[in-house]
Amino acid sequence: MTTDQPVPLVDLAAAHAEIEAEVRAGFDRVLASGGYIKGPEVAGFEEEYAAFSDARHCVGAANGTDALELALRALDLPPGGGVVLPANTFVATAEAVQRAGLRPVLVDADPDHLLIDPARVAEVLADAVALLPVHLNGQLAPMAALLDLAGDRPVVEDAAQSQGARQDGRARHGRISATSFYPGKNLGAYGDAGAVVTDDDDLAAAVRLIGDHGSARKYIHERFGFNSRMDALQAVVLRAKLRRLPAWNEARRAAAARYDGLLAGLDGITPPRTAPGNEHVWHLYAVRVGAGGARRDALLAALNAAGIGAGAHYPVPVHLQPAFRHLGHGEGAFPVAERAAAELLTLPLFPQITAEQQERVVEALAKALAA
Repeated sequence: MTTDQPVPLVDLAAAHAEIEAEVRAGFDRVLASGGYIKGPEVAGFEEEYAAFSDARHCVGAANGTDALELALRALDLPPGGGVVLPANTFVATAEAVQRAGLRPVLVDADPDHLLIDPARVAEVLADAVALLPVHLNGQLAPMAALLDLAGDRPVVEDAAQSQGARQDGRARHGRISATSFYPGKNLGAYGDAGAVVTDDDDLAAAVRLIGDHGSARKYIHERFGFNSRMDALQAVVLRAKLRRLPAWNEARRAAAARYDGLLAGLDGITPPRTAPGNEHVWHLYAVRVGAGGARRDALLAALNAAGIGAGAHYPVPVHLQPAFRHLGHGEGAFPVAERAAAELLTLPLFPQITAEQQERVVEALAKALAA
């Protein structure tokens, strides 16, 4: 390639260009009605996303972290109970557990797919009241094994990065799941938004109640809650994007396959792997760079200097974050998660990315590796 045009990590403007007219018309409807919270746009999105997720219920929330907390609170778990989650996740997963009055119980990931490792989960089950697997980067955690381990314990799925993904033909496996519609997600709003999805009528009602100040009737508060409602303007955006999400996810798969081919034989780079039974939606395409964090950081700097919007997601795992020092884990506690944090390099990937852009990314990466 000869072009030196920058390649962004995520191109939100390209996605907006596809839906601009539809969003403007929807905004006009909301502005004319004056109904900014709840209302028909939110109800319409909840119905449509529930159908997309093969679920009976979807309850909108203000953001993905709240959605996780709402799901946990709705289960009425014992205060202070342990909730098992992977150490290699965004901090919001652990934040939601602690905010719900529960205790994060961290475990390591499997070395091949970097998903929560059932073998490690089995070691801490005696200290657990629930499991919280994370569907990382666009593919589902090993749900069959986790459900077998969980027994009567509820399994809450962190599905913030897996909108549209399936495993063994199914979109959902646990009793309840939570997702984020942060702008960069596969299904992203124009601000913060999230949702809880479940087939359980009682859990859906509890989530809706808790997220609306514990109130089903104005000024009557049946239980302790807080304010976490989706606004109508975000619902307009999400409805427009949801109609395109299956095609956008297919475009992500095609781009991931193209990267696989372009990276073949490139020494020092290990492409991501898809676990058996998973239908990946490639929220992120994160390669592994050997030789640890210094090498990854040098490559990242070189790519950014060349106009390539690469990134390093979660370079500090949860157990090494100062905010979670109280959990008592030091360096070496979760070696797979720590190695991934030091080696992962995220390459640009979005539905509208072109073959030429991907070729430019890989050319710049090859040049940086050779330097």
